[in-house]
Amino acid sequence: MEIKRSSEKDLERIMEIYAYARNFMAEHGNPNQWGATQWPPASLIHHDILCGTSYVCVHENRIVGTLFFAMGDDIEPAYRYIEDGNWLHDGAYGAVHRLAGDGSVRGIGKFCLDWAYRQCGHLRIDTHGDNIVMQKLLKKEGFTHCGTIYVEEDSDPRLAYEKWEPPHMS
Repeated sequence: MEIKRSSEKDLERIMEIYAYARNFMAEHGNPNQWGATQWPPASLIHHDILCGTSYVCVHENRIVGTLFFAMGDDIEPAYRYIEDGNWLHDGAYGAVHRLAGDGSVRGIGKFCLDWAYRQCGHLRIDTHGDNIVMQKLLKKEGFTHCGTIYVEEDSDPRLAYEKWEPPHMS
């Protein structure tokens, strides 16, 4: 598998993957995270493509997954306030949102998270409390549950996770 920046020609396939993901989440006890609002809207993905923050995961010349990824200082406004905990580390970080696969290849989520972490060495992500599948993946991949954040899309709290390792001193 490989990760590539999304282009306009990928939009239809990306939206198909999100439709699959909404159905998968509903079948696995998480009908509200994206299902109630048909999240994410095509207009947001189009914006992400234009901004260079939309990526696709490609396997054997076929798009099998997608994610939002951006790096920088204070890039996610929802992460400015965290309750019931604290972030592990301040400073620049990468943020992953809207990670989804089409179910055709095992390990898409892990592959995308590993790729994103390699880009920056400090990654933050959040997920709905009902998204047990994602919570298990994040725990398995070494993320720490840091507290609760709120997004502007809805009023449901999100579990906030972070992966960061301090630089090794020689």
